[in-house]
Amino acid sequence: MELACLDLEGVLIPEIWIAFAERTGIDELRATTRDIPDYDVLMKQRLGLLDQHNLKIDDIQDVIASLEPLPGAIDFIDWLRERFQVIILSDTFYEFSQPLMRQLGWPTLFCHRLLTDESGRVVDYKLRQKDPKRESVKALHSLNYRVLAAGDSYNDTTMLTEADVGFLIHAPQNVIQEFPQFRAVDTLDELKGAFVEASDRDLSL
Repeated sequence: MELACLDLEGVLIPEIWIAFAERTGIDELRATTRDIPDYDVLMKQRLGLLDQHNLKIDDIQDVIASLEPLPGAIDFIDWLRERFQVIILSDTFYEFSQPLMRQLGWPTLFCHRLLTDESGRVVDYKLRQKDPKRESVKALHSLNYRVLAAGDSYNDTTMLTEADVGFLIHAPQNVIQEFPQFRAVDTLDELKGAFVEASDRDLSL
């Protein structure tokens, strides 16, 4: 049996921190795992900037409430869920995800938690586990699932390596060049075709 595992930001929805950077005018918040592979370094930078500029969880959630999935993402996830069990493996946070997951029809999401104080200040974050995307795929393999996966960034590459077949979608050129073993596609329609080719089943329904 097969499962499809997808990253969220940059694949199905906009990069939340980039949208927040555009709203606040804080360019340093534009950094993502496309730029800084070490997630802990990236998150400590983000938390420091939030503290420096006195920005709280409500400020981020206000921006998220204005966002929509990327063009074609809703149709793509509907198409995929007719053919696979789908799990979103993301380094986002449950405190961010609800408005956009609602628009996507509530696919299963594995991600992390933010820790806030009584004033709404974001004081820390809690990973679900170390290297969670790869560990999730390993766990699915232990249940005898064949896994097809797609992501766009450095923090997806361990997931793609662990999967039976991995694809890059919307990835920047630096990631494509560093990981040529993964087929890179530019659009969700191309990703559909890649999943069809990689599947060991007839996906024509």
